[in-house]
Amino acid sequence: MLLDIIILAVIGALIGWLTNIIAIKLIFRPLNPISIPLLGIKFQGLIPKRRKEVAKSIGEVIEVELLSMKDIVNKYIENEDFSQVKFLIFKRVQEIIDEKLPAIIPSSFKKSIYNYLEEKINEEGDRIIKDLVEKMVDKAATKVSLAEIVEEKINEFDIEKIEEIVIAIAKKELKHIEVLGGVLGFIIGIIQGVIVLVIM
Repeated sequence: MLLDIIILAVIGALIGWLTNIIAIKLIFRPLNPISIPLLGIKFQGLIPKRRKEVAKSIGEVIEVELLSMKDIVNKYIENEDFSQVKFLIFKRVQEIIDEKLPAIIPSSFKKSIYNYLEEKINEEGDRIIKDLVEKMVDKAATKVSLAEIVEEKINEFDIEKIEEIVIAIAKKELKHIEVLGGVLGFIIGIIQGVIVLVIM
């Protein structure tokens, strides 16, 4: 009687373990649809079959929940020192003044203009540059979709490579799922054995 329960438990463990292995494999395999003529159905791995939907969802989640074009640029602006940009602006303004102002204007007057402009660029430059960049980002955000870029990149990615990456990352967890299937199958086998003994 005990042997019967052990046999049922071992069979249950094997069924549970193998079922979970097959279920994990079916996430990615088969890569291409396979027809079963007698049943009139086609089946394909979950990820290959719904690849476009998955790519679209990931892109939308990244853009809406995690990261937008604005977030990227704002992070850049936040950490950026604009002193070099302000220096280049000042140099360009200086060149324009030198070109446009007549040569008869005294150099002391030109210097006063330079000093005034330099002071204003230093005072207002950061704010003006940030405003300008933000306006550009707002304009770019309407034309460039981060979600579409992510979706496109995922769709271009080789499905076998995605499978390899997922398995490499989640190898430990997938192994736990396989073992858990065996453990649950073993427990169910014992319960079945006990039920059979009670009925008999």
